[in-house]
Amino acid sequence: MSDMDRVVTVPIGPQHPALKEPESFMVDLRGEKIDAVRMRFGYNHRGIEKGCEQRSYTQDLYLVERVCGICSFSHSTAFIQAVEEIAGIELPRRAAYIRTLIAELERIHSHLLWLGVAGHEIGFDTLLMYTWRDREQVMILLARLTGNRVNYGMNTVGGVRRDIPKEMYPEILKVVDSLEERTKYYIDMATREQTLIQRLSGVGKLSKEDALRLGTVGPTARASGVDRDTRRDDPYAAYSEVSFKVVTDDHCDVYGRTVVRLGELMETYSIIRQLLAKIPDGPVAVKAPRRIPEGEAVSRYEAPRGEDVHYVRGNGTEKPERVKVRAPTLANTQSVSKMLEDGYLADLPIVIAAIDPCFSCTDRMVRLNDGGDGRTLGWEEVSRYGVQWHKARGLDLSTIRIPGGDRA
Repeated sequence: MSDMDRVVTVPIGPQHPALKEPESFMVDLRGEKIDAVRMRFGYNHRGIEKGCEQRSYTQDLYLVERVCGICSFSHSTAFIQAVEEIAGIELPRRAAYIRTLIAELERIHSHLLWLGVAGHEIGFDTLLMYTWRDREQVMILLARLTGNRVNYGMNTVGGVRRDIPKEMYPEILKVVDSLEERTKYYIDMATREQTLIQRLSGVGKLSKEDALRLGTVGPTARASGVDRDTRRDDPYAAYSEVSFKVVTDDHCDVYGRTVVRLGELMETYSIIRQLLAKIPDGPVAVKAPRRIPEGEAVSRYEAPRGEDVHYVRGNGTEKPERVKVRAPTLANTQSVSKMLEDGYLADLPIVIAAIDPCFSCTDRMVRLNDGGDGRTLGWEEVSRYGVQWHKARGLDLSTIRIPGGDRA
């Protein structure tokens, strides 16, 4: 049997230097070519959904932000939109504009971060340094507007917690102008630099038919010619009052996913300028009840990675009866195996990175089989179970002393 006829299985993860989060890929190889990939997730479960059901809606708002640091505003907005729909709260127009502005600034932050990571995965670390330097501008601006670089705490039930003074509009526009010039440079590089084009072209192929069949969302879908964007198709916040183009591409590969994200950055700069030119005066929040009525709602939100979906069911108390999150990474992971078919092992890191995965966003539930029927664990039970599980294997955290921990 030749080496090309022999299948070798290479495990990548759950702990691996090429992966930023723990996840497992079992890769079947014939020589250097990938024969099949089996993915396994579930290493990041944090019990956030269950935790939301044991806290008030206001507390939940800050908890769901921590589903993802990069898309924190995406999750808090998707959640609060569902709560406001159940409660019948009409959002003030100025608050809607501010939410849209922060959402688009977060999109810039996310896409520039992705572009740098993509450069790093193919050995183009200069691109990583450039884009992350530019990303720092928007991170500083977000901190100025919200008080935080990450997990902004900007939303509240019925509006936003902070207004944006008119004196800051020129500062926002100055950052947008600067980033737009930098993005034009990256677009020029992506369309003319042959090393970059040849390294990304034809890698991670995903046809339009497969993108639709596998339920992909966001730039992953749009790079395969799927013309979908929740901001246009089911507008929320102030998106119905601004004009923008949904950027698509027909390369159906990693190069196309790069082109789409760069094009979306240019559209985002236009959206921000429109928002600042049209933002109305008025209140930024309305009074909301602590007890949310019985009812349920599904909220859709176009996060930088794709459509984010939150389901909330209220029961008339201060706490939701059910919270469910479908992050965009979960929708896109099914396509990764298809993208890797008949590809090379060396392409695996950039193909996975091209969907801009967040596996912490994706993992949701663990089912415990204790010899009887499966059962749902509460927040305290999950914590206690984890401590006991590790203790039974020789790790007793109570014996670890932290220097200075005894001081008041």
